[in-house]
Amino acid sequence: MLNSSSIRHFLLLAQADTWQLQLLHFCLLLGISLAALLANGLIISAVACGHHLHTPMFFFLLNLALSDLGSICTTVPKAMHNSLWQTRDISYSGCAAQVFFFLFFIGAEFSLLTIMCYDRYVSICKPLHYGTLLGSRACAHMAAAAWASAFVTALLYTANTFSLPLCKGNALGQFFCDIPQILKLSCSHSTFRHIWISLLGVCLSFGCFVFIVFSYVQIFRAVLRIPSEQGQHKAFSTCLPHLAVVSLFVSTGFVAYLKPPSISSPSLDLALSVLYSVVPPALNPLIYSLRNHELKASMWAMITGCFQEH
Repeated sequence: MLNSSSIRHFLLLAQADTWQLQLLHFCLLLGISLAALLANGLIISAVACGHHLHTPMFFFLLNLALSDLGSICTTVPKAMHNSLWQTRDISYSGCAAQVFFFLFFIGAEFSLLTIMCYDRYVSICKPLHYGTLLGSRACAHMAAAAWASAFVTALLYTANTFSLPLCKGNALGQFFCDIPQILKLSCSHSTFRHIWISLLGVCLSFGCFVFIVFSYVQIFRAVLRIPSEQGQHKAFSTCLPHLAVVSLFVSTGFVAYLKPPSISSPSLDLALSVLYSVVPPALNPLIYSLRNHELKASMWAMITGCFQEH
């Protein structure tokens, strides 16, 4: 029996039994992470350098790309290191840092997606008030609020999780430090403080989700009232990428965290964790750039300009 004071490291989930499969996992994670780094880096560079992209929608998209970069850089490098060197160890402090930063970037992403939904709502339902409601100062304040709320939430969850006594070993059934897996090692699952913080997180997430659903109901009602088919198509084209990203983020997270324990297995848990923690940061830039001609043109101009210089 171990307690939290005697634990110096955790054991992450072994991703494969043979060296060949571990190497395959390393290559897959490397490919996905490089794609995410390249795509999100291009979006950040294009928005930062393209003055015609200095609008609220692209400002929030830049912040979303930063959160995607942060989340994938928090979990994937350690998993790649363990696959390549055939180890499972992660230090106690390293695990705490990984939990904090993952929650921080994931929380910021959900908040930013909610704000981006508000941006689309104002753009379509209240276009005459767009400049007033979403001025540069208002956008900066909303982005700062998203990052600050994510920081406070991540800090509360991390401090609460690692203050619980752990007496059921140190093996985690996940390729990165995840709170549900750490709680399985705890001796006390029902402390008042843990329940209170969990309810706080659930209420915040549910509130964001309800706001997004309500906003899109209003958006679709407004779009359907547009008389021209071309106008409807243009309005939908600005909303569909955001709706696709929200659907991907929410569905993968819900399946990973709310699936029945009866259908749980190490291989299924690993696949779901990769699906919600690694795949969205790589797909989000693709979803946005495919539907946005301005962003595609700016990214393409930047890429061709770099090649011409060399």
